[in-house]
Amino acid sequence: MSATPITWFEIATDRPEEAERFYGELFGWTFAEEGAANGGSYRVTGAGGDTGIGGGIRATDGTSPNYAIFYAEVVDVADACRRAEAAGGRVLVPARTTPTGLTLAHLIDPVGNHLGVFTSPPQT
Repeated sequence: MSATPITWFEIATDRPEEAERFYGELFGWTFAEEGAANGGSYRVTGAGGDTGIGGGIRATDGTSPNYAIFYAEVVDVADACRRAEAAGGRVLVPARTTPTGLTLAHLIDPVGNHLGVFTSPPQT
């Protein structure tokens, strides 16, 4: 086990409004503009509440590539895939269940970022 847990995520895009709308529709996240040292947009969210991680969307000028990768724990992976498509994203890797019982899928948001959704294995 790592002594350095993941405690933040960042999504960089030249279309931050569209990314904010997508993640708001998909997961119910809300964002607050905090600005950046270089005067650009930086919108933060406490997406994880008390048990998960927070993160932010960094606006780029379009000269650097978009990036993001994280996994969001959801109640129903298939439903998250349907909602992602309804919000303008697409399913890259359809829902599948691993031999250990973890169910996951990979999605692409409307601005081209790759993300994952998962449901933990059932408790036995």
